[in-house]
Amino acid sequence: MNPGIIFVDDEPNVIDGLRRMLRSLRGRWDLAFATSGSEALKLMEQRAYDVIVSDMRMPGMDGCQLLEEVEKRYPQVVRVVLSGTPGGPEALDSLRPTHQYLAKPCDADTVRNTIERALKLRELVPQEKVRKLLSRTGSVPSLPSLYVQIMGELSSPDCEIGRVADIIARDAGMTAKILQVANSAFFGLRGQVSTPSDAIFRLGLDVVKALALSVQVFSAFQTDDVKKLKLTRVWPHSLSTASLARKIAVLQGAEPALVDLAFTAGLLHDMGKLILAANVPDEYHDVLTRSAETKLKDWQGEYITFGVTHAEVGAYLIGLWGLPDSLVEAIAYHHCPTRSAETKFGPLAAVHLGDALEHHRRIEGGRHAARDVDADYLGRVGLKGLVAAPQEFLAEMNEAKE
Repeated sequence: MNPGIIFVDDEPNVIDGLRRMLRSLRGRWDLAFATSGSEALKLMEQRAYDVIVSDMRMPGMDGCQLLEEVEKRYPQVVRVVLSGTPGGPEALDSLRPTHQYLAKPCDADTVRNTIERALKLRELVPQEKVRKLLSRTGSVPSLPSLYVQIMGELSSPDCEIGRVADIIARDAGMTAKILQVANSAFFGLRGQVSTPSDAIFRLGLDVVKALALSVQVFSAFQTDDVKKLKLTRVWPHSLSTASLARKIAVLQGAEPALVDLAFTAGLLHDMGKLILAANVPDEYHDVLTRSAETKLKDWQGEYITFGVTHAEVGAYLIGLWGLPDSLVEAIAYHHCPTRSAETKFGPLAAVHLGDALEHHRRIEGGRHAARDVDADYLGRVGLKGLVAAPQEFLAEMNEAKE
């Protein structure tokens, strides 16, 4: 069966324009068009749809109400806003139930590419049960202490954007959410943003405050859950991996944009652990317990239980949120880089090596990092020689300027 895509807009001219614009795709997708939220819900009762693209301002049931209802009834459906009114209360209201936000006027290629990318993500997470869970995930909880810091800073009359950026850049969940907003058309912004600091300066302090204090896009784990689910190491490991990935990129002579992507990919690479721990804590606790008892790696235990690992889970969500493909690939394949099609140095290579070095720097002083890296892949992208003597490599990176 072809993927089902449904478009919703109360203006007949817009619907007619969408029909004409997407006519060439009718052989690949089953397209449906509705002029109201209630009509869309009736259509969705008749067959399964994969993506819904809705306007925001509609009489009766508006786009936000429609997408909230779709999330309740059909959580596996990807939810996209196509609206001519970026910014303002409508954008804030629609943020929680929306995966991506496109601005009118929008050309056929942008609409098609957004939908095709969302459909392709299913290859990472073929299990519908897991996709439903991820589609409902509106935020990724933070370390409690970081959450207290960011909320305190944003509530302070002396709040400074630099301090806000520093706090968010230490947390995967807050970083992912800020990047989702900055890379969308929620506030009429254009262009790709790859670092939390750039995202925050681009959005501005007032918007970040509104997101955190009014829309409450940030959340925190309970302290007891952090201990029970063995999450204490996730934040420092992610930050250290990000720092190492950035240094590796610098040593490779990478362009500044790639250096930034390497850092962000390192910060987000284990985000899937936080997602699983937040959404299925009991099952995840069992995974960690069994993995420890059987000497399996955490990702191996995850695969046995869920059919996917934290790598695919994190990559699926940030892909759903519209973050750059290079970040999706780096997160998805950081344990198994040969599954990617990458043939040159990029964020994936930096994170794969940085992750291994960080683990072994912490545990063994870096002596055995080479056994956890894919030497063939590293050779393919020009990094094989760097892990021949990992301790010397770590020393060189410690001296490298970021």
